[in-house]
Amino acid sequence: MSTTTKQLSRDEILRYSRHLIMPEVGIEGQIKLKNGSVLLVGAGGLGSPLGLYLAAAGVGRLTLVDFDVVDFTNLQRQVIHGTENVGKPKVESAKERIASINPNVQVDTVRDPISSLNVIKLVRDHDVVIDGTDNFPTRYLVNDASVFEKKPNIYGSIFRFDGQATTFVPFKGPCYRCLYPEPPPPGMVPSCAEGGVLGVLPGTIGLIQATEAIKLIIGQGEPLIGRLLLYNALKMQFRQVTIKRDPNCPVCGDKPTITELIDYQAFCGMTRGEEADAGHSEYDLEPDQLKEILEKDKKTVLLDVREAHEAEIVKIEGSQLIPLSELHLRANELDTADTIVTYCHHGQRSLQAIKTLEHFGFKKLKHLRGGIDAWAVDIDPEMARY
Repeated sequence: MSTTTKQLSRDEILRYSRHLIMPEVGIEGQIKLKNGSVLLVGAGGLGSPLGLYLAAAGVGRLTLVDFDVVDFTNLQRQVIHGTENVGKPKVESAKERIASINPNVQVDTVRDPISSLNVIKLVRDHDVVIDGTDNFPTRYLVNDASVFEKKPNIYGSIFRFDGQATTFVPFKGPCYRCLYPEPPPPGMVPSCAEGGVLGVLPGTIGLIQATEAIKLIIGQGEPLIGRLLLYNALKMQFRQVTIKRDPNCPVCGDKPTITELIDYQAFCGMTRGEEADAGHSEYDLEPDQLKEILEKDKKTVLLDVREAHEAEIVKIEGSQLIPLSELHLRANELDTADTIVTYCHHGQRSLQAIKTLEHFGFKKLKHLRGGIDAWAVDIDPEMARY
């Protein structure tokens, strides 16, 4: 907590009156919140309810870290942003919204990716860290820095209808590496952009994270230490899994082998700048290159490996649909093809499809880098995007 204790003003007593009459919070707890600080990594789906509710609750200082800008596709779930904020940096949009909710909250912004260069200082300067990110390199980075600095790290993740959350308190329970010692292979776990997410889901998980942060700051209740909370929105079902600290964990174990920050991109099997898309590969075709090929070579098979419901939204004319999940069973349908160009939404699944086709002996293979979204931007601006 801050060494300079800030008391409550008359206006704040009125604002937080419903907290103050709760014996678990009271004046003492609200002052703890006012003097508390939270590092919020990510101002997107999870960061939206986190920023809104932590500010409303009276947490004195929030630091928002996000390098992205608001996009139309964010608005279905990232409720801290509005239509008028499209194109604006997310941290600035969120800061404005928070100020309208509670002008007493100090909001600091970092419009840079969190990295080995800035994470230690950021973590050190806050009481609680909340991970609202959606990529593995950042999750491991935030985890390790939190362990090194002995700061609580509140984790959450979302995908389609499922979410999970837990609280990592260094040396009082497990850390993220105890739960997930190794990241999955690149592309194995689809992002929200590839697989989708129910718009209200981050609200549920983000509020669980916010609740954990408030409990930690005021010193009340039982945090989710050693417990992974799993939520299935379709079944409206919560269940809990016990997780234990691994004595052999390379970061928080009895004999740690990782004692400083590492190259997290390499650890997760990714090259620099490869987090958001499929990166560069020998199979790449840019949209204009594909357009030229399709105009000249009518024998080239353009293979859509998205799911059928995605093809109903929009597709490239003349393409053949075989979802990636079915490709290993239906590869024989392509036996007469000479050259095959795969495409998906953003370019991840199309690269996986090439690996599957190579396994079945296909040779002349390419994929549309950036997927149908890049095609819409570069070739057909009238095409619907999602």
